[in-house]
Amino acid sequence: MKEVLTRAVHGGPSDRQRSGVDATRLLGEKAALCVGISLTLIVGSAASAADFGPAAVKEAVDKTFGATYPRLEALYKDLHRHPELGFQENRTATELAAAMRSVGFQVTEHVGKTGIVAIYTNGAGPTVLVRTELDALPMQEKTGLTYAGTDRQMWEGKETYVDHSCGHDIHMAAWVGAAEALLAMKTHWRGTLMFIGQPSEESLGGAKAMLDDKLFQRFGKPDYGFALHVAQGPYGTVMYKPGAITSNSDSLEIRFNGRGGHGSMPNLAIDPVMMAARFVVDVQSIVSREKNPAAFGVITIGSVHGGTAGNIIPDDVVLRGTIRSYSEDVRKGLVAGAGRTARAVAQMADAAAPEVSIVESAKAVLNEPTLTEHTAREFRIAFGDNAIQISSPSAASEDFSDFVAAGVPSMFFVIGGFDPAQIAAAKAGGVELPVNHSPLFAPIPEPTIRTGVEAMTLSVIGVLARP
Repeated sequence: MKEVLTRAVHGGPSDRQRSGVDATRLLGEKAALCVGISLTLIVGSAASAADFGPAAVKEAVDKTFGATYPRLEALYKDLHRHPELGFQENRTATELAAAMRSVGFQVTEHVGKTGIVAIYTNGAGPTVLVRTELDALPMQEKTGLTYAGTDRQMWEGKETYVDHSCGHDIHMAAWVGAAEALLAMKTHWRGTLMFIGQPSEESLGGAKAMLDDKLFQRFGKPDYGFALHVAQGPYGTVMYKPGAITSNSDSLEIRFNGRGGHGSMPNLAIDPVMMAARFVVDVQSIVSREKNPAAFGVITIGSVHGGTAGNIIPDDVVLRGTIRSYSEDVRKGLVAGAGRTARAVAQMADAAAPEVSIVESAKAVLNEPTLTEHTAREFRIAFGDNAIQISSPSAASEDFSDFVAAGVPSMFFVIGGFDPAQIAAAKAGGVELPVNHSPLFAPIPEPTIRTGVEAMTLSVIGVLARP
């Protein structure tokens, strides 16, 4: 996602799980510094890893990957053929739960509705959360792949095609692959793995649902957290950034209330379509004239609903959109400006006040600097020049931030998914590369999944205790 980034189950834990979590918490309390990152653990793992450092971990993954990949590819293609929308991922969750049980994890389903939690305890040590998303998007795939998805589900009262056009299927395959790799290396680490299959990331509600379902009370609060995302960069690359790596996200809904009438007699009506159209244009002046040009901020209206026939002026029109920002000051300005503009548009039309709802959907994901630098050092040793620090956060948003905000020092990183030759051709003026959420988005499976397994295994084993 380099271009994206630069452009922008029932029941509680077993006694064994509790003992691992309790030991982890005690260790963390003794060695905590500032936000709770245990430098003793990090430095200790680095010092004792001379015989099994980052390069050796990556080599160990690669030696077994040829044998494990056919299963991961089959899982990936099955998930891609059968995508599911947020909080409807019943089949997906069942597939992942079965895969993790076969690896050796204890799995709890239906956490946060359709989420799953897979636990593996290997002695006393840190608890590490590894998150994957389960959901896809309400859109039709147009990749032409032999395993393209054609399934449909209900979305906002209507049946729609569903497409894994954000790469969550890649993430799930890499998630299972990392779990397998870590268990294959379990003589080299101690601690507890908490692999989470999170529902409904695209609607930015799944992480909250799992937390509201007492995720950390039931399974223990992790000492560290990791998540990855695939995007437009060349396969084989791993991209990272300390601090903010995604944007704040606010959802916007406005109902303009007019007075319906005949299309030939607009003077006898108050036209909410006109109000909606004026707002869509005028709200951009908040971005272009009130926000500091050097600061990132976007207001996008992506949904307009109103009316039934071309000769009828409707009573109301509903707009839905998104507001994105990096800083809290910019966020506040955009939110206030959008509401003010909506009220002014209605007043200009002598209409009733609009109904304005602006709700914070997700905060920016903040990568903990010490953890990020430690993991980045592992990446640079293992991947060389293919480990890339990016300079700007993504314009996209992620509710992985909810786990961070709940007090889990974390790192969210990105892996490339495209053929480098394809990227070079696009830069030379060829066909533009499809971005995430495009119906044409199609990462190349094998090298992308391999990189995801390598990078996530490195991340996790880098903070686990060594025997």
